[in-house]
Amino acid sequence: MFSNGTITSVDKYLALHTCDTVRLVDSDELHEKITSASVIHIFGAGVNQEKPAHKAVHELSARGWAVAPIHPRDAGATINGFPIRPSIDNGITPEIVVLFLAPERARGVVRSLIINQDPSNFPLVWFQHGAEDEDAISALEEMDADYVIDDCIVVNSNTNNLQCKNSILPQTWCLQIASEDGDGCSVWSVHSSEITELETPSTYLEWVGSMDDLVSSDHTIPRYIRSLKQESETFLQLAKRLAN
Repeated sequence: MFSNGTITSVDKYLALHTCDTVRLVDSDELHEKITSASVIHIFGAGVNQEKPAHKAVHELSARGWAVAPIHPRDAGATINGFPIRPSIDNGITPEIVVLFLAPERARGVVRSLIINQDPSNFPLVWFQHGAEDEDAISALEEMDADYVIDDCIVVNSNTNNLQCKNSILPQTWCLQIASEDGDGCSVWSVHSSEITELETPSTYLEWVGSMDDLVSSDHTIPRYIRSLKQESETFLQLAKRLAN
């Protein structure tokens, strides 16, 4: 349980649930969880090409996974065609969350996941080497959530030749930024992970996410975009119409 006492609602939840340890080791069970996922969220993946998290985006996408890099400072830019998000929006249910973070930052991510995610459909949390935090791990154990430590998801995938069984690549995604004219307007655009490479926007990033994020996110902008959908439209058709 988190020692700083700042998440009372989580403490109440954990107090009512006594469960066994659920640390996953290299096994068929772990391989099935990895290969069955379509999207892997990677915290700490920014534009610095020398960082392991950045390289992980390339490695995992080459094996068929759509990757959702998360890095607040670099949000709006891309890595290998995938947009960097500032965070995981409420309403989005991640399958695997990989933490390339310092332990205290990893603790904050786990805290947010516990508060915002459904315990019955909780993501696999993967602590990369150096991200392990005792309080976060204890909290995950107490709520019976799967997690991995002492392993690297890239090395594991390469060593065991794992491939995504449910690949959704290439992935279509959307971006909304403030207009460069300073007129208070917004610019909405639609992109593909197959062909798009963008630097960090020079104007304010208003929202970025995949088509699945557009459908599920509770963020104000996706909710507004969804309200504009015509009865006969798919969400992809809606996104492209607004981009035009």
